[in-house]
Amino acid sequence: MMVKIGDFFFRYRNALFPFVFALLFFEGTWPICNKEVVETWEMIVGILVALSGQTLRALTVGLAYIKRGGKKKQVYAERLVQNGIFAHCRNPLYLGNILILLGVGIAGNSLPFVLFGIPILFFAYATIICAEEKYLEKKFGQEFKDYCKRVNRIIPNFSGIGNTIKGMEFNWKRLIVKEYATPFAWITGLSLLIMKDAYLDYGYASSKYITWSLSILILIVTSAFFTAWYLKKNKYLQSK
Repeated sequence: MMVKIGDFFFRYRNALFPFVFALLFFEGTWPICNKEVVETWEMIVGILVALSGQTLRALTVGLAYIKRGGKKKQVYAERLVQNGIFAHCRNPLYLGNILILLGVGIAGNSLPFVLFGIPILFFAYATIICAEEKYLEKKFGQEFKDYCKRVNRIIPNFSGIGNTIKGMEFNWKRLIVKEYATPFAWITGLSLLIMKDAYLDYGYASSKYITWSLSILILIVTSAFFTAWYLKKNKYLQSK
């Protein structure tokens, strides 16, 4: 059952991010803190958590990319990737996504996100990982079993991470081609969320500097997004 559910979520996994993200735009407060306390730490902590997730994704893609989707968007793998960040965590891209959305959720101070978004995200990724592991074990057999014994499923083991990074060439072209949409999505979404909350809490007159600053940030990341998209589409920038 878990594998079948995982196959379904894998096929539509790209829709998970925006669906869960949309919950952040519902009003809510953390039940353990009042608003005055939350405002002093939520934004900094949330952004740092989201940046840690984005950094993890960037390192993963830049060092050793794994092709996850085959025909008809089914679980697929040409080879068992065990180097790069995959030498420290078997699912670093999914962990990165979770950290990004968790960080944005903290910054957004959204109770609906905490109650519904996080559980949905965890369940979806748990089933996807279950489906992927069944496929990988069937295709790679003992090699995959040995890999599972060495490397944790989700919690990274950072021992030797410095040597991993130093020992591999970072592929900046691949990072841009494969990853340009992710930072655009969460940075733009979080900026809009902050602008909305600032306007509702303080009005335009008191929040105009925040609004204009974040508008400039959105303009920058949007320009970067379309530049990367154009270079990729016209094959000026290609990755291996």
